[in-house]
Amino acid sequence: MKDQAAKLRSIVNKLNNTDITSDNKETIVPERAVANRRNARVITVTSGKGGVGKTNITINLAIKISQLGLKVIVIDADLGLSNVDIVLGKTPNFNLSDVINNRRNIHEIIEEGPGGVKFISGGSGLQDLIKINKEQLAHLLIELGRLDEEADIIFIDTGAGISDQVLSFVYAAKEVIVITTPEPTAITDAYALIKVIAQKDKSKKISLLLNKADNPTEASNTLDKLYQVCLKFLGISIDKLGFVCNDANIPKAVKLQQPFVITFEKSAAALDISSIAKSLICIEDRKIEYGYGIRLFVNKLKWFFK
Repeated sequence: MKDQAAKLRSIVNKLNNTDITSDNKETIVPERAVANRRNARVITVTSGKGGVGKTNITINLAIKISQLGLKVIVIDADLGLSNVDIVLGKTPNFNLSDVINNRRNIHEIIEEGPGGVKFISGGSGLQDLIKINKEQLAHLLIELGRLDEEADIIFIDTGAGISDQVLSFVYAAKEVIVITTPEPTAITDAYALIKVIAQKDKSKKISLLLNKADNPTEASNTLDKLYQVCLKFLGISIDKLGFVCNDANIPKAVKLQQPFVITFEKSAAALDISSIAKSLICIEDRKIEYGYGIRLFVNKLKWFFK
């Protein structure tokens, strides 16, 4: 695992200083372009309905990506049922409210999670964000901008459904992962969510992740059907990110308040998460994607709240 992480980090460092042309020749890119590429990827994770395992999948996916060599931060943005800390078995000391009200800086509210993952509790800070003034917003943007130096990927774990608050987090991000299960109600709600997103912004990168699949055939059929429906009726092509099987080790890990990719690292679900992690960061293609950073995300988020 250490060798794999070291190899991936080497690829990241190499890509920070070079560019790959179509004929596979390396070309030095301008310093300004390199700096821009180092912005973190901000990925919102959401679902059409509750109970699909969204937060649990987010945490385990973040840990697996961290084990592959990238720096990951999870921000709990569920305004109603904040539970990232519960899944991790951690009690956060501070949240975003402490930064907004200038009681703590961003580094002081970052909590250490298992597997090298870090997380930030939204808490009352997310409510404060709705009524934030210009001075507080400027301060928050400066503080959150520092996360680009701390992370390669920042996951925003939202609530479920299509409320204005949830959709604000979705609209503000360049990428969104929609998690669903094979249940008809979950699939229907997932499609409804994707439809709302597409009506607002067809250019947004939408990835679909299926959880609690009974077998690969069911998973493949479900993903394919949703893909075809979105293509035919919404005119968008969504990414089929992968699936996580219905594994009895997952509820065991939840009861222990431990991530299943650590506690049951050889389980079928852990192997599924590993495959999804590699697909998300394109490790097989030696391609590390960079985002537009957390500051632009927060700026857009504030605009949508308004």
